[in-house]
Amino acid sequence: MPAMPQTRPAVRRCAGAGAVALALIGAGLPAAAAAGGEPPDLTRFYRQKARWTACQDVALPKDMQCAKVTVPLDYAKPAEGTIDLALSRYRATGPSRGSVLLNFGGPGGSGVSGLGLSGKDFMGLTNGYDVVGFDPRGVGRSSPVTCGDDPTDSSGDADTGTIPDVAHPQALMKVLEQLTARCTAHSGPVLSHIGTVNASRDLDVIRQSLGDEKLNYLGFSYGTRLGAVYAAQFPDKVGRMALDGVDTLTESLAEQGVAGAQGQQAALDDFLDWCVTDRACPFGQDRRKAGEAVVDLVRSLDRNPVPSDFGGSFSGQDLVGAIGQGLYGRDLWSLLERALASLIEDGDTRGVQNVASGGYSLPAGPRPGSGTVSGADVPVDNLSAALMAISCADDPDRPSARRLTQDVERLGDEYQRTSPVFGRVRLTQVLLCYGRPRGTDFIREQVKDVATPPMLLVGTRGDPATPYRWAVETAKRLGPSAVVLDNRGDGHTGYTSSRCVHGKVDDFLLYGTLPPDGSSCPADGDGPGAAAGPQG
Repeated sequence: MPAMPQTRPAVRRCAGAGAVALALIGAGLPAAAAAGGEPPDLTRFYRQKARWTACQDVALPKDMQCAKVTVPLDYAKPAEGTIDLALSRYRATGPSRGSVLLNFGGPGGSGVSGLGLSGKDFMGLTNGYDVVGFDPRGVGRSSPVTCGDDPTDSSGDADTGTIPDVAHPQALMKVLEQLTARCTAHSGPVLSHIGTVNASRDLDVIRQSLGDEKLNYLGFSYGTRLGAVYAAQFPDKVGRMALDGVDTLTESLAEQGVAGAQGQQAALDDFLDWCVTDRACPFGQDRRKAGEAVVDLVRSLDRNPVPSDFGGSFSGQDLVGAIGQGLYGRDLWSLLERALASLIEDGDTRGVQNVASGGYSLPAGPRPGSGTVSGADVPVDNLSAALMAISCADDPDRPSARRLTQDVERLGDEYQRTSPVFGRVRLTQVLLCYGRPRGTDFIREQVKDVATPPMLLVGTRGDPATPYRWAVETAKRLGPSAVVLDNRGDGHTGYTSSRCVHGKVDDFLLYGTLPPDGSSCPADGDGPGAAAGPQG
């Protein structure tokens, strides 16, 4: 599971006996019958055209346009309900070859808000494309899922910040069951049909609604998984596809969690090496003591959360999420240092909570008289709820309660050894799938050996969320069409932090110019800006 990076909300963060119907009906059968017989009729969805108008949310740029596209809730039974997907775009500034769709990752990141926040990073692509962002099903303005979390609610009900320690497995199982029941109760029917396989089908309907014969696509972090699944489902519809911060297609959530904890701990070590050279470092100038101070601060806040400046309480695991966000790029280190100083010296949580969101917040609401759904209507926990639901729907592993109870303490020790700071939250993300129906095995078993035009995959050597080896492994799995660009820099993904990566991705998407497989970009650390990069 790639971690939550930069548009830049929180870290990845539901489960239970109550049977959340997350199973994907007919998973892996794009526009085909679920169990033999005639394929479902999707004609009406493929005949629609996106109708662009001025965006109605006051926080979205005035020069951005918005639209919606209708897709079936269940592709196996398209007559039984629909959902609307939200789109946003910047128009091409000259002759256009169609659209390029962006996915900022997560899973759970809003492409509509993400493009509004970080559009300047993609203006080069408007030389040949309409640049389009979208909210996948269950995300943002597209039938958002929620577990009903309310930051002002101090009732102590189950949430990801109060999950018991693994030393108390029975209490842990109970809380996970309560949390899954809440997610089921609050999310509505879309929860039963969430996941990357269905999101990929949606992507093809969006492509057709934009009038594009082929899908041109730039995906970050989790968005690379979505792109790879699309390539497997619709190989003849792939145009120019670039995948940056490449996700694994084969590792279990438990394996991904260990890899993520390792990457984040390495990034934290680098940050502390830098911090102690600055007199303003809130942890002092002794490197060993600085590492111990971070662990002590997290544990102290877990024992005694402090009041949040935005309502509710702020725990040690909340702090871990904020630190994780602040480690996604060196450009954030100074901001993280100041935020931690404010927390330690003044008890002020605003800085670290701002880091946790990447300085990003959902739009304030609709423009007067619009009558449309706005960012203000998106549940505050949608990002974490969607991340949980999609990650679990994509993963077929489901240990029994007995097995999990037996293994959880051992897993806790393993994750703690991997990272005393990030281990617990990473293990929690794995445990949150407990009790949910088994996810699809389509991604592990069938997303391979794709017969598509060449695709560009970017792996960053110092990426704390999607290790470079995943780019190499995924390229090998996808087959000869996958070309790897080795970014020798740091941070999560390369497009918004490396001029070299940025240029090579744009050259490929705009002109079809591919770098040689295995070529590299230097660690120049001089990118065009990362106000809002990938979500995870």
